[in-house]
Amino acid sequence: YQKNPRFAWGWYYADAEWRKRGSPVSPLASHWQAIALMAYTSQYVYKDFNAAVRVAGRSRQQYRNNFHFKTLHFLLTQALETLRQAQNGQCHRVFRGVRDVRFQARQGQRVRFGQFTSTSLRKETALHFGTDTIFEVHTCHGADIQQFSMYPGEEEVLIPPYETFEVTKVTRDGKRTWIWLHSTGTSSTYNCEWQSGDRTGNSPG
Repeated sequence: YQKNPRFAWGWYYADAEWRKRGSPVSPLASHWQAIALMAYTSQYVYKDFNAAVRVAGRSRQQYRNNFHFKTLHFLLTQALETLRQAQNGQCHRVFRGVRDVRFQARQGQRVRFGQFTSTSLRKETALHFGTDTIFEVHTCHGADIQQFSMYPGEEEVLIPPYETFEVTKVTRDGKRTWIWLHSTGTSSTYNCEWQSGDRTGNSPG
């Protein structure tokens, strides 16, 4: 907290909002997981956190020595796994809109986001935010976090950094690039991630 006042405020804000909503936990394993999801989906945490996750993902040494969000990373990973199990391992068709970044992709390419990536069950949400790139994603490792999101109206599905996808289609519609992704499993290797991104709302990734 002392090293990152913005994160400290984000956690405090998330804890207050969580209590305001009646302190929901189920089906998560702990209240820490619930607050971690709310902190991530707030405006205070995701940007710095995802930037650190992308750097930490380059090597074990980077993660071990220079990554200062290990607890949040662990809580989010466990929360997604718990929610996914509670949702019977359901796959989701989701959408993500990106502003100010036009991603390059080719059909057949294998990629991963390399960070926690917010998407929406509602195409309209992605179209609202995505002036440059729209992703339509078939995810089988992302989980519906609407109950624990700071913005439940976005109907958010959070995709973990280790899920891999095949690019099945790429089209261009005026200014927008449309990219279709289909889940192919998981990977912790460091050679196939996009180097941009933040949250669903207003930034790439």
